[in-house]
Amino acid sequence: MKNPLLKIAALVAAGALALTGCGGGSTGGSGSSSSDSDTVYKIGISQYVSHPSLDAAKEGFKQALADAGLKVDYDEQNAQADAATVATISNRFAGDANLDLVLAIATPSAIGAAQAITDVPVLFTAVTDPVSAELVASNEAPGANVTGTTDMNPVADQIALIKQVAPDAKTVGIIYSSGEVNSIVQVELAKKAAEKEGLTIVEKTVAEGNQVLQAAQTLDVDAIYVPTDNLVVNNLESVLQVAEEQKIPVIVGETDSVKRGGLLTLGLDYHALGVQTGEMAIRILTEGANPAEMPVEFQKQAKLVINTAAAERMGVTLPQSLLDKADEKVS
Repeated sequence: MKNPLLKIAALVAAGALALTGCGGGSTGGSGSSSSDSDTVYKIGISQYVSHPSLDAAKEGFKQALADAGLKVDYDEQNAQADAATVATISNRFAGDANLDLVLAIATPSAIGAAQAITDVPVLFTAVTDPVSAELVASNEAPGANVTGTTDMNPVADQIALIKQVAPDAKTVGIIYSSGEVNSIVQVELAKKAAEKEGLTIVEKTVAEGNQVLQAAQTLDVDAIYVPTDNLVVNNLESVLQVAEEQKIPVIVGETDSVKRGGLLTLGLDYHALGVQTGEMAIRILTEGANPAEMPVEFQKQAKLVINTAAAERMGVTLPQSLLDKADEKVS
């Protein structure tokens, strides 16, 4: 199977050639020439797919700019997990001379935007490993027009939760898209963490959303871990269906997935991550901050969120000590 990210790269390159002469993005867009209160900034949003975490990041971003009193004209585009559409959106934004900034949500969209857009600041969010994705030279010094916020999870801490809710567990299933760099990074981290916990990881890779249910059904494991894989999170209900039928605990990578029925996580708040990204955008738009010199930002504190109703459906007895530590309980 060809890597979808390589496909994005090829499509972006082809689209860029087709757009030659059409004009690239410019930092002299509709808002950058004035600091007047009547300035209206134009921001393009390229989102890889719709699911609650990525939607929350987008809304948090927009809230930060609204709270700061900025007037913004948004051009919102969603690729719905299609590589060709990612490339089309990226090339469209590259050809829009009026854009002041582009927000790319999730790793595939960030890669597409970074490859196509060179003259306009690009901020990413919900990107697990910006360096491995070749979006920045380093997290400390990005080096070009691209920077943003990472959703790197405390994977080791999340894997450690498995032993707390299933002390006798020996095997952990992970379903992920082999075409997402962010997922590959998390799986490698999970393997290292699992070894320390005496757990064995059983991997299942998928290429399409309709494969998630079958992958879950073929797992013979004691627990399931769902990282922040866009394809799988978009089809989380398929995993939960199997887990509840077979009484298997599901540990997830972020808080929105707990609210959708995952058992628990020590994870990120994507709305807060979006707000943090929006604050970076404000500095770029109103203070002239240079993305090349703006370090990639991490969310500093993860939240322990537990779904008590999911525990009942999965046949899990939650230890009181864990419940006492919870930042939020969902039922």
